[in-house]
Amino acid sequence: MSKTTTDTSPEGLGAAGSQLSTAPQEDLSTPPSLGVIGWARWFWRQLTSMRVALLLLLLLSLGAIPGSLIPQTGADANKVDDFRKAHGTLAPVYDKLGLFHVYSSVWFSAIYILLFVSLIGCIVPRTWQFVGQLRGRPPGAPKRLDRLPAYTTWRTTADPEQVRETALALLKKRRFRAHLVGDAVAAEKGYVRELGNLVFHIALIVLLTAFASGQMFKSDGTKLMVEGDGFSNALPMYDDFKSGSMFQADDLVPFSFDLKSFTGTYEMTGPNRGTPRTFQARIAYSEGAYGKQRSTLVKVNEPLKIGDSKVYLVSHGYAPVITVRDGKGKVVYRDAVPLLPLDGNVTSQGVIKVMDGYRDAQGTKEQLGIRAFFLPTYGGGANVLSQFPALLNPVLNLEPYHGDLGVDAGISQSVYQLDQRHLKGYKDAKGAQLRDNLKPGQTMTLPNGAGTVTFEKNIKEWAGFEIVQEPGGGWALAGALAAIFGLAASLFIQRRRVWVRAVAGPDGVTVVEMAGLGRSESAKVPEELSDLAGTLYDTAPGAPESTAPADDDTNDDSDASHVVPAEGAEQ
Repeated sequence: MSKTTTDTSPEGLGAAGSQLSTAPQEDLSTPPSLGVIGWARWFWRQLTSMRVALLLLLLLSLGAIPGSLIPQTGADANKVDDFRKAHGTLAPVYDKLGLFHVYSSVWFSAIYILLFVSLIGCIVPRTWQFVGQLRGRPPGAPKRLDRLPAYTTWRTTADPEQVRETALALLKKRRFRAHLVGDAVAAEKGYVRELGNLVFHIALIVLLTAFASGQMFKSDGTKLMVEGDGFSNALPMYDDFKSGSMFQADDLVPFSFDLKSFTGTYEMTGPNRGTPRTFQARIAYSEGAYGKQRSTLVKVNEPLKIGDSKVYLVSHGYAPVITVRDGKGKVVYRDAVPLLPLDGNVTSQGVIKVMDGYRDAQGTKEQLGIRAFFLPTYGGGANVLSQFPALLNPVLNLEPYHGDLGVDAGISQSVYQLDQRHLKGYKDAKGAQLRDNLKPGQTMTLPNGAGTVTFEKNIKEWAGFEIVQEPGGGWALAGALAAIFGLAASLFIQRRRVWVRAVAGPDGVTVVEMAGLGRSESAKVPEELSDLAGTLYDTAPGAPESTAPADDDTNDDSDASHVVPAEGAEQ
């Protein structure tokens, strides 16, 4: 084998050294010299260049940072209001920069659209170029194969035609695209690299499109349901609801479900005592207006999927059943009252509001408001917090008031808060605010024959559901997977070309030359060429030394699997 110097530039190799990729040639340094059209063409070349696309992708990533760190109006308007109150100087600056609504701001939308256009402008010409390469054939061998990074040669007594036919069959067997050009076989392999590159860029467009459609058409609502309650997927049924800018009520997936029961289990002993083991809600649901009802379990991180909607189980608590009777013993209120947990042991609080039907002992029409504080496991004594999240020793503390709840003023108020401005507290025998701890089945008697409040033995549980509708979720997942596989293909698969030339020498002995060229210098090309040369050498072995000319200093009849990279090539 003889070592050679190498000129692997396109000018030195001709068509054989043409681009091994579909990447367009970039020239960002040459500005246009003529008019508006020239400037427009220059701007378009810069916008569709890979460098600018990567820069826009970086800017998009940086722009998403304040959207994650600063409260967003679309996600939680209350947190934005709290931020404005706490940062009187900084908040106006954020408002001018659109940092409270990053993803719908002008500057973020501009980066998003420019990146979208840049990717499309980059992909379209590369796709056509790649299709042209697939329809064409590998270029013929250059005149000097010894100029290539991987090169080997030997002399054989086999006929040149036989060597070329054997080489052609061998390369096709190794999944090369090969054909005969003159006195050499030209072959090429690794088109999946360029395909992966194109798939990666197309997947980015799919991701951007899915993200945009998800933001514009998404909806996100919550619903608290006590065991036995039902829900229909319509706007009035939600406790809280947020949606994208182009969402319409008709876009909601039609379905309904009933909460049959909720089950929560906890570790009873050991260092993890009180840790949740099982949270699951048994529901009966139906799709559409007249769909068949089905039963299923919704667990944490195991949502119910109906079309583009997902029903997540996100919270739970207790809903004691309360019965209120007026001064004449008439039942004026009986319902399960959901109370909101305050800690991990489900110490809960809430309000019972009796708005209609109540009259005191003198027949005066009033409204009742009762503060409720619930402990699933009361520890006794002065303990004011639950000792365990399960119903081991439930106690309900009640604090009743009477008067005007303020609900008739037309001003909305929270069902979990009590407006005491027009209420008076019931007094006990000592003149203090009436308070009492009740166990299931016990009753509190209101003073002066005002009635009774009973804590029923049936304690229900409630579950909080989040109903999310993301129309672009499936496309986003497909785009992400395609991007991963496309990127892997473009990184780990190498585009390379191989040439095999067999010609009769001056003494009639066939001279075989093999050379390889990759998109970049890599040890894989010499290794692959060595393997191919070794296989071909078995069919066309080296000629005996006696047949070689005496003055030939390259009389190599050694194993042709030894490939000598050109000087400077990576081994």
